[in-house]
Amino acid sequence: MALARAGKLVSENLFLKAFSFVSALVLYSLVHTSQDVQRTVLVNVTVETPPDSVGRVLITPVPAQARVTLRGPKTLVDEVRAEDLGSFQLDVRRGTETRATFDASALHVPAGVKVEAVDPPVVELAWEERVGRDLPVQVSVVGGSAPGFKTRGLPVADPPNVHVRGPKSEVSSLQYARAEAFDLAGLGEGKHTRQLAVERLGPLVLVEPARLLATVEIARELTERLFSRVAVFVVGHPKARAHPHEVDVRVSCPPEVTRGLRSELLVPRAQLVNPGEHGSESVELKLTAERCEVVLIPSTVVVRW
Repeated sequence: MALARAGKLVSENLFLKAFSFVSALVLYSLVHTSQDVQRTVLVNVTVETPPDSVGRVLITPVPAQARVTLRGPKTLVDEVRAEDLGSFQLDVRRGTETRATFDASALHVPAGVKVEAVDPPVVELAWEERVGRDLPVQVSVVGGSAPGFKTRGLPVADPPNVHVRGPKSEVSSLQYARAEAFDLAGLGEGKHTRQLAVERLGPLVLVEPARLLATVEIARELTERLFSRVAVFVVGHPKARAHPHEVDVRVSCPPEVTRGLRSELLVPRAQLVNPGEHGSESVELKLTAERCEVVLIPSTVVVRW
């Protein structure tokens, strides 16, 4: 009986009850969608800086985006996209401005929505004299060349100097510019050239050119050996004698060549050109050895005849 009564209560005026329920939902929706809400979006910031002819550089970091708080009906605020608002454009091309204001009136805000706040609302600006100078370039190396080879000297940059421009306080303290490291991995004998980027010297310092060529020479790894008191051979006069008549010979050769060298194969020569009947002359010694670098100690002798 209780169940029958409950069923009767539910089924009575069913259409009216359903209409009331739907009306309540619509009213709830209208009330809540018409309520003001807040929402924060990020808006891009662009800065128009002075040309080089002004000779001023902005040293204050300006944020790339500003936070804009919007207020309005939820349906309108939810539909706003950051790109639809546009951007803040700061014009400081004179190089004398001391502050920049984020003007909300420049944004494309839809009707019914207003800008509640901008963060930051203003930026204090600081300037410095722009100067330029040339700096030498340093190129380091990484990695190792092929077995049995090594670098001959340091990499050579082309051009050897770069031009830098920026705030005087930063540029004046710079001593050199650095290029990215030259990778020697697997390189064999010969000269090798690569294009390398010049590393940034700071966010406000411009480097020109930004890329350069660097050349490194790879040579066979040499071992050194000293031959002492090697006799000097004088050419050009049968009676000529060298003083001293013996010198030291230092050779640098690939290891397999150095091991096979003997002193009798090394003949320092003093060449006379059109000597008279008697005389003396200081003569530079000559000695070559295939695939070797030769140093004579001393490198000159006095020849008498």
